[in-house]
Amino acid sequence: MTHIGAAYLGNNNCVFTVWAPEKEAMTLHLLSPINRKVKMQRHEWGYFRAEVKDVNPGAHYYFMPDGEKDFPDPASHFQPEGVHGPSEVVDHQAYVWQDITWRGLPFKDLILYELHVGTFTPEGTFEAIIPRLDSLVETGINALELMPVSQFPGERNWGYDGVYPYAVQNSYGGPNGLKKLVDACHARGMAVFLDVVYNHLGPEGNYFGQFAPYFTDKYSTPWGEAINFDDAWSDGVRDYFSNNPLHWFEHYHIDGLRLDAIHTVFDKKAINFWELTYYKVKLLEQKLGRSLYMTAESDYNSPKVMKSPEVGGFGFQAQWLDDFHHSLYVLLNEDGKKYYEDFGQVEQLAKAYSEGFVHSGEFVKFRKQRHGASSAGISGDKFIAFIQNHDQVGNHVGSLRLSAIIDFERLKLAAAAVMLAPYVPLLFMGEEYAEDAPFYYFVHHSDESLIKAVQKGREEEFADFNWEAVPPNPQAEQTFSDSTLRWEKRERGRHKTMLHWHQELIRLRRTEAALQCFDKNRIQVYTMGQEGLAMVRKSEDEQQQLLCLFNLSDETLPYTFPSSAADTWKKVLDSRQSKWQTGKDKIPASLPAQAAGGEDCQIPPLTVTVYKSVNKI
Repeated sequence: MTHIGAAYLGNNNCVFTVWAPEKEAMTLHLLSPINRKVKMQRHEWGYFRAEVKDVNPGAHYYFMPDGEKDFPDPASHFQPEGVHGPSEVVDHQAYVWQDITWRGLPFKDLILYELHVGTFTPEGTFEAIIPRLDSLVETGINALELMPVSQFPGERNWGYDGVYPYAVQNSYGGPNGLKKLVDACHARGMAVFLDVVYNHLGPEGNYFGQFAPYFTDKYSTPWGEAINFDDAWSDGVRDYFSNNPLHWFEHYHIDGLRLDAIHTVFDKKAINFWELTYYKVKLLEQKLGRSLYMTAESDYNSPKVMKSPEVGGFGFQAQWLDDFHHSLYVLLNEDGKKYYEDFGQVEQLAKAYSEGFVHSGEFVKFRKQRHGASSAGISGDKFIAFIQNHDQVGNHVGSLRLSAIIDFERLKLAAAAVMLAPYVPLLFMGEEYAEDAPFYYFVHHSDESLIKAVQKGREEEFADFNWEAVPPNPQAEQTFSDSTLRWEKRERGRHKTMLHWHQELIRLRRTEAALQCFDKNRIQVYTMGQEGLAMVRKSEDEQQQLLCLFNLSDETLPYTFPSSAADTWKKVLDSRQSKWQTGKDKIPASLPAQAAGGEDCQIPPLTVTVYKSVNKI
């Protein structure tokens, strides 16, 4: 493959490469150690190249297409002065890694924790996260999933307006800051995932069009110009983006990537972009000797996302399961029907547990068409389940977290519903202790017209979803600071109780064999009334069974314990136990500590109870 950007060779030598197939000439403008301009040589496929001596790591430079004007390197590894400033040469060999023995974690064992670097701590840097890692490990979390860290305008952004996919955000701590965080995670047995965006580039600082046809008007995206993956001159674009995962895996020791909105990556070529990327990653996986995961956000509701290219798939390890969120959310929040009109039946949650996709070919009112295909039989570790993430919180009216919308008993139910599911769970930062600070959408642009456009677009987006509240000004610093976690809440009141509840759920998930089985053939789900579920999960060898009873209603539900599964059911979790309570009200009666098969009982409202099968000796 062609390595574009600045590749430092050592001994103060550096090779600069840039793709500009329609340009007649290219000039490298070095600003340090001395200001000089170097004519670059044209090579095949439209690449320009120059090997230059006396260039130190940290040197600043621009490229000048046709020698006319300075522009940052599209493949810059660092933008120390922001999206409009010069690019900087990075020596990736200079960092001394401490994770030599790290070989990653099995995907099925992960407890993912989505994190926004800027609002996770008051400092908003990579290194400021490190002191908090031990607390996350103690909770049971073993995988960070960082929201995008590629260079974006200003110092405040969700990350999806990034314009340098190879560069690490300067205000977060740059390349070395990210490496220190990854090293610290690996030292604690934690994997690191990174959210990357290949479906669009942000508007400010986007100089890609000055170099090559990176965009096409054949398609459109909700965020602007579509990336050119299959039109004229698309080969260089495909190489640029398909090599990007390798950059993160090699230079930053990242364990996995989460690909944003893959349904807005348009490619009709014989070898699909995702297939091309899949094989490159697999080759690197063999070279590095560790697993490299690619996960997707997808609106297709299609199993092909997780199937290998050999059978016509995209080759992703797993995808986010939005249908699970929607099914559960509407049952927990009575106002949820306004946002997810096609959900609201307990049978849909049962289907989300037993199959995955809820919409698997049915007519969907929101889309005004049939949508999806069946995922029945697809292994559960091919899905990532959640009840909160950056989108579900940030794009909700008021940008409210679930803890500010529903009561504590329902919040415990939500956590259990995710952790007891036959899927890989994902928590949104602060969820583990019921953080109630909002997570607003925020930006930090310098272009006044762009600032106004973002504000207007945000208001129109809220109107499209029939949300009554007006979102706060995304540009205001207060909007950003109000979104910062209040970490100290973990130590008191209901927040501490919720933290311990998550710890217990994760402990169960790690110690009970039935919860480590992702085979859909070993799970049965039954509905009870309009808002109750009984889920039986079996271990791989079927020697162990867990019975998970969910009552999401305000009414008591009748239930009869299965008689064929075991002679006795022993209770291992009960959300109504006193240690999981925070209020002073009288605690409703709990289910018995032990029950026989065929025994009738009454399931208290708003509870989750887990029983384990115990055979008589």
